[in-house]
Amino acid sequence: MTSFCEGCTTFFTESGFTHHFTQTRKAACLAFEATYNRRPCPEPQQPQQPEHPPPSPDRFADFDFNQASVPYGGDYFGPSIDVDNDEPGEDSGSDTSSDEDDNEEPDEGGWEPESIQLPHSEPGPCLEDASGADANVPPAVIPAATRSTAEASAARAKRKTYVEAFPEPHAGKPVPQAQQCGSGYDQYRTALGLDGEGSNTWAPFASRMDWEVARWANLRGPGSTALTELLGIPGLAEKLGLSYKTSPELNKIVDAKLTSGRPRFMRHEIVIAGEAFEVYFRDIVECIKALFSDPEFAPFLLLVPERHYADADRTIRVYFEMNTGKWWWVTQTELDKLRPGATVIPIIISSDKTQLTLIGNKSAYPVYITLGNLPKDIRAKPSRRGQILLAYLPTTRLEHIKNKAARRRTLANLFHACLGHILKPLASLGVTGLELASGDGMIRRGHPILATYIGDYPEQLLVTGIKSGECPKCTIPRDEVGETPASNPHPFRGLQQILEALSYADTDPRTFSKKCREAGVKPIFHPFWEDLPFVNIFYSITPDVLHQLYQGVIKHLISWIKDTYGADEIDARCRRLPPNHNLRHFAKGISKMSRVTGKEHQDICRVLLGLVIGMPLPGGVSAVRLVQATRALLDFLYLAQYPTHTTQTLDLLDDARCRFHANKAIFCDLDIRSHFRLPKLHSLEHYRLSIELFGTTDNYDTQFSERLHIDFAKEAYRATNRKDEFSQMTIWLERREKIQRHAAYIQSRVNDGHILPTRAPAARPPKPRMAQVQLTRHPSAKGVEFEVAVARYGATYFRDALARFVVKTRHPDFSPAQVERASASIYFSFRTISAFHKLKFWIEDESGLTIDTTDSAADAAHAHPARVGKHGKDIPGRFDTVLVKADSGEANGESRIGVHRYQVVQLRLVFRVPAWALATLFPNHPSPPEYLAYIEHFTPFTSLPDPTTGLYQVIRSVRGSSRLASIIPVDRIVRSCHLLPRFGAVAPREWTSSNVLEKCSTFYVNAFTDRNTYRLVY
Repeated sequence: MTSFCEGCTTFFTESGFTHHFTQTRKAACLAFEATYNRRPCPEPQQPQQPEHPPPSPDRFADFDFNQASVPYGGDYFGPSIDVDNDEPGEDSGSDTSSDEDDNEEPDEGGWEPESIQLPHSEPGPCLEDASGADANVPPAVIPAATRSTAEASAARAKRKTYVEAFPEPHAGKPVPQAQQCGSGYDQYRTALGLDGEGSNTWAPFASRMDWEVARWANLRGPGSTALTELLGIPGLAEKLGLSYKTSPELNKIVDAKLTSGRPRFMRHEIVIAGEAFEVYFRDIVECIKALFSDPEFAPFLLLVPERHYADADRTIRVYFEMNTGKWWWVTQTELDKLRPGATVIPIIISSDKTQLTLIGNKSAYPVYITLGNLPKDIRAKPSRRGQILLAYLPTTRLEHIKNKAARRRTLANLFHACLGHILKPLASLGVTGLELASGDGMIRRGHPILATYIGDYPEQLLVTGIKSGECPKCTIPRDEVGETPASNPHPFRGLQQILEALSYADTDPRTFSKKCREAGVKPIFHPFWEDLPFVNIFYSITPDVLHQLYQGVIKHLISWIKDTYGADEIDARCRRLPPNHNLRHFAKGISKMSRVTGKEHQDICRVLLGLVIGMPLPGGVSAVRLVQATRALLDFLYLAQYPTHTTQTLDLLDDARCRFHANKAIFCDLDIRSHFRLPKLHSLEHYRLSIELFGTTDNYDTQFSERLHIDFAKEAYRATNRKDEFSQMTIWLERREKIQRHAAYIQSRVNDGHILPTRAPAARPPKPRMAQVQLTRHPSAKGVEFEVAVARYGATYFRDALARFVVKTRHPDFSPAQVERASASIYFSFRTISAFHKLKFWIEDESGLTIDTTDSAADAAHAHPARVGKHGKDIPGRFDTVLVKADSGEANGESRIGVHRYQVVQLRLVFRVPAWALATLFPNHPSPPEYLAYIEHFTPFTSLPDPTTGLYQVIRSVRGSSRLASIIPVDRIVRSCHLLPRFGAVAPREWTSSNVLEKCSTFYVNAFTDRNTYRLVY
């Protein structure tokens, strides 16, 4: 049987027809695919629906998450048929950094304590199908929806996994014969009254200028009083052609004529213990509809669960998005038993109290909502508007209640009463479902189900009702928390037993307290999750990288290390580390830092292992266990943040945790610790299961919700007059969302070609880019003579190296002896070159499963000589170390893999040969190399890293007393590389961060500079 693609007028087989859509980039084919996927399934005879049994209270407690999929046999839609499965992919984006050179002046001077002398084969991977898009494609212009679909298809094509689709073909599909509504932007145009011909494109604003000023005033401008004073300047509003002259007039237009697509806030009073508290919240059902129907998200929606594998035999599972986890698959299976054809809508809730002022006690308690249907890249970026502020909870401290235990109980009951009121609609809709229209107008039956709850440790205890010091997920005794785990992990808390205890809430208080105490929970009066279907709250509590790792075990580890070695030597080593683009230079050390943030702990982790290597412990105790314990925790930290996990990397995660427990006793032997009963340390045991259930940790990282506080709490508070602030904050947020939605609509019109861009791009020459390397648009220094390259850049053998490079390029088959003889006769008709002081890199994903574009252009390397800063201070030269592709792909007859494909070199000079000289140097060469780099070599990587540190050691490559140097094309440079000096027992005080690469003889290759380097080196 064959199928016909109207986009390219070609016939395909059934399998070829599916693969055609995953591989094509033609707009016409993508548009035809959109119409093809939207064609409804044949309408079968629908039998009478049986009564739905209530979901099991255990919420999958005994469900086998690893069970094999059951072949689909048919349901009320009819017999099993072979249909294409929509498998939307993830967003891809890239950020670029500034082209300007770093003008940072390193602080290498100043006083520091004197050193203390211490005593001595592969089949083709299965790709996902493309998702639907707008079918009406004009011949000359590709609509924004189609371009977004192409973007999503391209992102999916980069994922190299073998996919097992969910066996029920109608899961996540549109409802058969449902009347399709217009797309999100079509409905928005209708709401603005722009359906008629000749209507104002910028309505409700009079012109582009009118709109741009309104947008600036709302999103970037000053306060309302300042705006009114600005527009009050005589003649200003008239000359700009504005339809408003004051801030209240602008607000009136926004309030009356724009819609945000998101529900308004409501005020409600919650009565607890005879006292009323106000809570501002939104209708959660409308919030779900707003997120699901946003046209910006339509091409990227994740609608069905999938199982991804790294191998064709399907033995190595791959986890990344939430729909690749086991929870979604199991939930879809359970829903299909009740009502086939469902679309799971995973609800992700996060909450955290935050301070609104630096001085005073003003605080807010925001609650955020997002959907697991949105790819994690969208949810992680506030600018994509993938999160909605759901509520402001009461922030009262109940200080009038003098009994602390009673106060804590009242606060817990207040929290659950507020969330119970807000989330109440989910109790029924999780089973019955509701009609949801996506941004492309397709209607599905969605079942909103609470998937994960994101919060720090106090928040997790509050949500689950567990006592402080205990694990909010499992039944481990309090005195065993944080200790070496047993061979058999402790089971998760029994939801059935806890629900039975909570059912006594309406009976005698003593009986209720006794039952809750026996069940191991606090006596909470009807927790919000009590009646939610398909929810086990103890599974829904997810890992917290920010507070459990960076602000938890890593913070403890740094404190233990400082107590062990003392602050002076640790700080001295920090000052002498060579610079790197990905590292922060701690010019004053780390011991004096106060109120250290998670970002600062992240920066310390990049160099922490290099600070402890080689330092002897007091009393002659071996430092091996301390170094290995440090390495183990750093391994766990970096592995836990992998954007893509496999069964193998999860095994490495468990191994890192076990290695720390095997070596942590060194801190007790040194009298630094007497026990390890730390709940955050115990939480490491639950990372693997959470990743297997809900995808990688960047699906539920508290760092993202912490970032939302800036937009939804702090900035909103600054816009108020500090009186009755929450009512003003909600109005300010509603207006901001309306402007943001209108801005997205205007941008869609620009993308469609209906509106010219606001700012025409300037005609500038493109930046030179070779493979994964990009240079600045113009050279940093012109007319650099050969002698200057030797004297200022340290390119000692520049002329000889360039001559050898020319000979090797002309005659790649020459032996070393022939190259030496031929290079002596090379004549250069030029004596100056152009130098570049900075390179940028695009990083490839070393896992081979994805191309991670979130860190694109995040790496750079510098090669600039000493110079005088803007304040007259001498700035030393900086010549970074980088990784370059090795000369040969094979060594000793074996193919090189991993880090052994590269070699460490020091970048001395990046330059460009004059264009007119290329023809003379490389006659008859089809593409002569124009951009070159002078490098100094380090020794190749050894077969295995150092057994104690797990790091590779390198030294300078020398011949006699001369360093080995060469010139290579710039496109052989892969990324920056940071070297950790081997300080010995005491760091030599004559070393500085600018000369340590010259004075030190042995280095360790730092595996922790960034996550991409870690994946390569580990």
